[in-house]
Amino acid sequence: MSTPSSTTKDASAFSDGTTDYVPLRGDTKAKVKTHQAKIHISDQPVTWSNWHQHINWLNSTLVVFIPLIGFVAAYWVPLRLYTGIWAFVYYFNSGLAITAGYHRLWSHSAYKGSTPLKIYLAACGAGAVEGSIRWWSYGHRVHHRYTDTDKDPYSVRKGLFYSHIGWIVFKQNPKAQGRTDITDLNEDPIVLWQHKNYIKSVLVMAFAFPCVVAGLGWGDWWGGFVYAGILRVCFIQQATFCINSLAHWLGDQPFDDRNSPRDHYITAFVTLGEGYHNFHHEFPSDYRNAIEWYQYDPTKWFIWCWKQVGLAHDLKQFRANEIEKGRVQQMQKKLDQKRATLDWGIPLEQLPVIDWEDFVADSKDGKALVTIAGVIHDIGDFIKDHPGGKALINSAIGKDATAIFNGGVYNHSNAAHNLLSTMRVGILRGGCEVEVWKRAQFENKDVTYMNDSVGHRINRAGTQVTKIVQPVASADAA
Repeated sequence: MSTPSSTTKDASAFSDGTTDYVPLRGDTKAKVKTHQAKIHISDQPVTWSNWHQHINWLNSTLVVFIPLIGFVAAYWVPLRLYTGIWAFVYYFNSGLAITAGYHRLWSHSAYKGSTPLKIYLAACGAGAVEGSIRWWSYGHRVHHRYTDTDKDPYSVRKGLFYSHIGWIVFKQNPKAQGRTDITDLNEDPIVLWQHKNYIKSVLVMAFAFPCVVAGLGWGDWWGGFVYAGILRVCFIQQATFCINSLAHWLGDQPFDDRNSPRDHYITAFVTLGEGYHNFHHEFPSDYRNAIEWYQYDPTKWFIWCWKQVGLAHDLKQFRANEIEKGRVQQMQKKLDQKRATLDWGIPLEQLPVIDWEDFVADSKDGKALVTIAGVIHDIGDFIKDHPGGKALINSAIGKDATAIFNGGVYNHSNAAHNLLSTMRVGILRGGCEVEVWKRAQFENKDVTYMNDSVGHRINRAGTQVTKIVQPVASADAA
């Protein structure tokens, strides 16, 4: 028999196929090994003497300082029409490289791309200045595996600012985030080449290429550098960061609300279709983020077009049946939550059982009690509001009004049955199916009544305990 300690040891030794993120550059590996026992700066409090050590200066330069320089330079560099068009076109291509490439192709393997397509996405992705494919995809897979936990590299639980840009500009302890498997990325030569030559790729694709196109095309070298280069990168970065922040904060949760991802058309518009994030976190390997025809997801449309011309294949889609299951289950959960806030009356099992003689005696002593389908109700506060007048309802006090209430005098509405349930005060001993139900409860037998996800009884229209179906008249009965 194994001891608890041996069991724990075996469990910790079990490999789940994931590894820590290992940089490919040799000098970085040595630095990590040398300082692995040192307390990471992110685990130390911020003070006046060490605040500068908490800042990731490389990331801050690329994400904050260079964009600021671009905005300042725009004051002296006029925006020309052709340059504006070129900046928009290149913005869309480099943004698409992130959403269709970094995200759906490499992070989630939602489809497979041909070599020319992958080269295009890797090149334009470098032009977005958001890190290499390998680094970006590793972090994103960790994010999906540990959403909203301390191991999530950009958890929105740490604040909107942190999830948007804080995790970029401040140093993070790599040992604090979760682990995941990127074996497939390490076997992709395009991914590895881009990772090893990332700085060169950024300088060429993010700044030199847009500058050269504008310069050789219509003589606007500075405009190409400022608008199609620096400012384009800034807007792409902020749009992508919205996926980590706004998409976990703004919108609805039609498929699951256990974690923060949400769906919203504004986020989708800003992020080229990535804003239907609740769907994406539920069905991450689906090449679509939006499944309705009217939802904005240009990334999905481009992937589909690439398939038509042979650049992409094996587009993955979750079965519609499974998607609808998730939607219905979430709708039911919301209904149950709403149902729990409503007054459905005292549950039958909590009502006292009262003899007929006691019921009649209490009615004669001034209590306005009626019994309907074996349930005793106190209608005293309702007599003056009865739509049919006081005389008729007073005539039922101290009596069994089951037939009167269910069509003998008037076949009351569903709303009337619901209102009546809030007036319950007891169960009449031997009262129709109610007593049978209580006996089944006592004997721990199965009861046919339906309960919601939190155990509360579901009272559907027409199935209230006071609702008695009238028998259909027949010739034999006559």
